[in-house]
Amino acid sequence: MSAPIEATTMQVNIVSLESEIYSGEALSVAAPALLGEVGIHPRHAPMLTPLKEGEVRILTPGNTLELIYISGGLLEVQPTLVTILADTAVRAKGSDHAAAVEARRLTAEAMQHMDHLTTHDRAYAELLLSIADMMGERERLRKRHRW
Repeated sequence: MSAPIEATTMQVNIVSLESEIYSGEALSVAAPALLGEVGIHPRHAPMLTPLKEGEVRILTPGNTLELIYISGGLLEVQPTLVTILADTAVRAKGSDHAAAVEARRLTAEAMQHMDHLTTHDRAYAELLLSIADMMGERERLRKRHRW
């Protein structure tokens, strides 16, 4: 019986309401989860968590670092697949603070035009808010029951 093959990379997809921002293989991903930064490597345990504004760092198989600034969203992890559904996202080179400011501005602008969203977009936004609320409530209850 042969040993199982270990995955050395994982597929990473980052999409926003506007478009697909990134799709490719990665050695690791770091993302700004609501409760703190998470690091993800191939064969990571499945998880789902809301994201806050910040920088997503993707280390590619060519050892290059891809930086993407998001204004928030949702992270889903499967053993060989990482998906980020971002409210808004801006791809940047280097540590570009201006890109983070632009992502924040785009989010604020999108929120002002909520009446122009489709029913599907509104449902998606409400789902993200509900998940964030549930995660916050779960964390509050978990902290309350600590000894």
